[in-house]
This record gives sequence, structure tokens and C-alpha cells, in this order.
Amino acid sequence: MNLEPMPPEHLDHKSAEEIHLPVNGFSGTPEEKDRQWFEQCYRGNTQRQLTVRAVVMGGIIGMFTAVSNLYTTLKIGWSFGVSITACVVSFVAWNAICKTFNLTLSRLFKRNISQMSMLENNCMQSTATGAGSSTGSTIATALGSLLLIEGVHRSWPVATAFCFFTAALGVFLAIPMKRQMINHDQLRFPTGTATAETLRSLYSKGAESVKQAWSLLIALFGGAFIGVIHNYQELADQLKLKNRLPHWFDRLTSVLYLPDTWAFTGWLNPLARGQMAGLAFEPSVLLVGAGMITGLRVSLSMFAGSVLLYYFVAPPLAALDAANGAAAGYIPSFHISPAGDFNPTRWALWGGTSVMVFASLTQLAVNWRTVLRAFGVFKKEERTEHQDAMAAIEVPNSWLIIGLIPITIGIVIVQYFAFHIAVWLGLISVAFSFVVSLVACRATGETDTTPIGAMGKITQLLYAMLPGAKGIESINLMAAGTTAAAAGAAADLLTDLKSGYLLGANPRRQFLAQFFGVFFGVLAVVPAWYLMVPTKKALEDFNPPATNMWKAVADLLTQGVNHLPHTALIAIVIGAFVGMMLPVLEKLWPQAQQYLPSAMGLGLSWVVPFQNSLSFLIGALVVVVWRQINRRNSDAYAIPVASGLVAGESLVAAFIAISCTLVGFLAMR
Repeated sequence: MNLEPMPPEHLDHKSAEEIHLPVNGFSGTPEEKDRQWFEQCYRGNTQRQLTVRAVVMGGIIGMFTAVSNLYTTLKIGWSFGVSITACVVSFVAWNAICKTFNLTLSRLFKRNISQMSMLENNCMQSTATGAGSSTGSTIATALGSLLLIEGVHRSWPVATAFCFFTAALGVFLAIPMKRQMINHDQLRFPTGTATAETLRSLYSKGAESVKQAWSLLIALFGGAFIGVIHNYQELADQLKLKNRLPHWFDRLTSVLYLPDTWAFTGWLNPLARGQMAGLAFEPSVLLVGAGMITGLRVSLSMFAGSVLLYYFVAPPLAALDAANGAAAGYIPSFHISPAGDFNPTRWALWGGTSVMVFASLTQLAVNWRTVLRAFGVFKKEERTEHQDAMAAIEVPNSWLIIGLIPITIGIVIVQYFAFHIAVWLGLISVAFSFVVSLVACRATGETDTTPIGAMGKITQLLYAMLPGAKGIESINLMAAGTTAAAAGAAADLLTDLKSGYLLGANPRRQFLAQFFGVFFGVLAVVPAWYLMVPTKKALEDFNPPATNMWKAVADLLTQGVNHLPHTALIAIVIGAFVGMMLPVLEKLWPQAQQYLPSAMGLGLSWVVPFQNSLSFLIGALVVVVWRQINRRNSDAYAIPVASGLVAGESLVAAFIAISCTLVGFLAMR
């Protein structure tokens, strides 16, 4: 018997184009927001959602993307989003399978294969995200750093167990985060919004929706073209394409790709000598599109924070380093090259991360009633009909408890026997994963950027001070690997849950799709790890930037917190104060919130390079100007255009990553 509540009657017969996505969110109390979503968006059993074919196809796509994310993390230090790639690839591939089967084999089997529904495709990409985003980077950073230190691999059962339990931890931690950040806080999650808009456009047939779909498609091709140009050098190096394409294309890509061409020099560079990494214009329309969805307040906060760092904080600190470089006991803020070049975010991430951590915790404290409500703290007699309906489709808190108990036991056992981490230290890593996930999910929701590297360093800093962990690099790395992996998985999965929220999907079924995806991801990424990196020498040949950074921080912090620059410690204290004050001010004067800077935007601006913040601001300003010129046109097409830009460059990044992975495998044979 199906006990799932049906959606309102006016949604039973509506197709994709007839239901507009609630991109701007709902207003009112948490209960009113839930009621509005249930009445206006929820589609219930009107479409198939969690099916075997959706899980299998999503798992297969996720296996490829998990291996690709492992490769890109090793090669260039980053991984790409899976959701948009998965939904587009699935739509094209399944339609091709349907047409081929129905034309050739349908008579033999006496049946036709139907297309996937929109919500079925959404479940499929949730499985792909669970597989592709929750596994690869964990092994490359934490286990990779340990390989560089110890010189030998840990056994494959250890890698498998660690990868599975940390990814599953992130899936279950996303349960309460979803209710708070998506249902109640209505955070944008730009990539999730773009994925929902892309799916809706793929299934649209109405006149107005077709126009929006065309605007998305044109923007997608534009974003893909820019993505090809921007990433051409990496692709050409891997696939040996240089001098095989027209000369003008090589010249164009070399001009647009080289960061020095777009670097701010002259009066735009505040240094008398040298250059700061990231002080440039990044020709990435993905970030511009994300800024269009994120909005002006957060984007402007990011830009203001970057200006503060690059123009008012970093230059005086660099001068201070130069003046005190020979002083005994002085620890410089920056590692400055002989030419005077340095990367300010490697120092600033301590202060920026402090802002984000304390802002998230303060936000949790000042909104404790809403948080308890998100955990389902209601008396049965106080529940309304809509609350009962929502409880029937949301993931119940009992699942959270049932899941976290064996996951916690598994993580503690693996840490104890494989990495000699005491039980109480292992329990702290699981508990701290909630804090780190809270920060990562809120940062992703507001800025579409997940600061996993910064979150891992915060855990490394914590374990550098805990008794029993001081001076032991394996404990420092694997505790940080646990929290960072869980946080990354939770943030990526919330991005998918945002897509489902906008499309009116069943959250419980989408959660199951994500959990199933973890099994596919682990099945693919663990063997790929040992094939790609059979020895320490093979890992060193990659010269992996993210892995080397994790090892460098472990080397530094295991010597003691006093080896951090004194200016970094000051930045942590100031960041904590700023992070606590902004949510308090928003709570005391809610009418002034739109005029206050975003704490997440400010914190993230000290973690990412200036060029990223600039791209976000450009995207936000495009929407502001567009709205001033033609508000109706902007309201109709801004999100589809932004989604197309994000999707276009994301697809190119995925193609390049998969291509380079295949070439890397062939080169090893």
C-alpha cells in the first residue's frame, strides 16, 4: 500500500514547462515555507523517480566521474561537479538507447523502452553525484599525503573502508542540513539551481519554456566554447593536439589561457615588486554564471573581502616580512619568491576559514528554535496536515540515527586499527565532521564554492593541539581526511537536493539514490587509485598540488601551532570576532540584513583568489543592469542563461577530465 501523500490536484497533470521553478524561494515561517512548497511544487507520484534503471545508469556515470575526479585532484588539485554532466549525458544516452531498442528489438521483446521522466533523471544524477563527488578526492588528498610520508600504500581493504564510511557519513549528515538550509534558509546553491533549470529545459515543450530552453542552450554552447579555450592547454598537453589545429585557434587559446595575459599590472598591482597569485581576470563563464544566480549581496561581499586582502592587508604584510626576514624567531606570513611573487590566500585562508566556521556556529546558535524544528522536534498534537505530509516524504531523523551509529563505529575501527588513532580522537573527528559539514554546506549554498581544502586545514589545526595527536602526521592527516570527505560529500549532495527541491521531487527517494551511489563510487575509485598510483614514485610524478599542500600543512602543524605565522593567529582571532558579530547583527536588526555583508562571502574571499570574486561580481552586476533595462525579460531569462553558462563549462571540464584520465591509463600500460 502506498502511503505517500499525493500532491495538490492542480499539479497532477502539469508538465515540466507549466511549473515555474521557485528560484527566489518562499517567505514566511518555516511551516509556511513548507506548505507553499508542498502546494506549489511537490509532484508526488505523478512521475517515476527512484527506479532500477535510474540507479544503474547514474551509478555507471558516477563511476566514470569518480575516477576522473581522482585524476584531476591528483593532476591539478580540483574536481568538477557531477550533477549537470550526469543529467545531460543521461538524457542524451537514454534517448539514444530508447530509439535504438525501439527500432530494432522491440518486436522481439514485445515491448518498448520509455524515456526517463524528469524526476527519474533527477534521481539518476543524484546517484551519479553520490558516486562521483563523494569518493575520489578523499583518497587523493588524505591517503595520498600519507603515501608521500610513509612511502608505502595502505592495503585495499583499508582504503575501501575509509572511503566508504567517510562518504556515507557525508550522505547522512546532509539530512538535517537539507531541512535547515534548503527548506527554511532557502539558500541558492547555484549549481543545483542550474541543474534543475537544465533538466526543466530538456523536458520543456511550451512556447515560453522553449524560448527559455533556447536561451539556456545558446548560453551552454557559449560556455562550452569559453571552457574549451580556457582549458585547451591542459587538453592539448594530454592529447597531444598542439600544431594539429588551425594556427589561429592555437594563437587564440594561448592568449586567453595564459594567466599572465590577464594579470593586473601597473597601478592595478599594489606591489612595488612582484605579483600576487590570483590578482587577475579569470575568463571563466562558469563563475560569472554562478554570480548571476548567487546575487549581488554575496558577490559584492566576496569582492570587497578580496579587495581588502589584496590591496590593504597583503602588501603591508609582505613589506613586514621583507623588513624582518633576518630577525631571529620571526615567521614570515608569505613564502615570497626571488622575483617577489607570492600567494596571499595561503596565509589568508586561516582568517577566512575562521570567519566561516564561527559565522556558521553563531548562525546555529541564534536560530536554535528553527534548527530544532528542522530536526523534527514537534509534538504530534501540534502538527498540521501539511507538517504530516512533509514528514511522510522527508528523510526521518530515525534514519539519521540508524545510519550514524554503524558509520561512526566503522570509522573509529578503521582509524584505530589502520592509523592508530585513539577511540576518543576518532569520535572527535566524527563529531567535528558535523561542524565542518555545516560550514561547507552553507558556503556552497551561498557561493557555490566548497572550501574543502580550508576545512581540512582547520581539522589539522585542531589535531595539532589535541593530546595524543600532537606530532603524529598520520593522525593529523586521516582525522582531517574524515572531516573533509564528509563535508565535501554533504555539500555536493545538498546541491543535488536543491535541484530536487526546485523540481518537486521526493526527498526520501533522492536520499536513497545518493546513498546507493556511494557503493558505485567506491567500487570504481579504489581500484583506480592503485592502478594510477602503484608506488610513491608514481604519485610524485603527478606532482599533485592538493596532496602536497595537505602534506606540507601536516609537516608544519605536527611541529606545533607556534610554527604558524603570528599574523595568521591574529587573523584567526579577528575572523572569529567578525564571524560571530555578523549573524548577531542580522538577528537583532533583520531589516538591515540586506545592507550587511555576507559572512560566508567575506570568509570565502580570503580562501579563493581575487579573480574568482571578480567573476562572481561581474555575474551579479550583469543581472542588476539587465533588470534595470528590462525587468520582465531578466526575470524570465537570467536564470536559464546563467544555468547554460554553468552547464557549458562544467560539461567541458568533465569531458577534459575523462579524456585525460583515459589517456593517463593508456600511458601506464
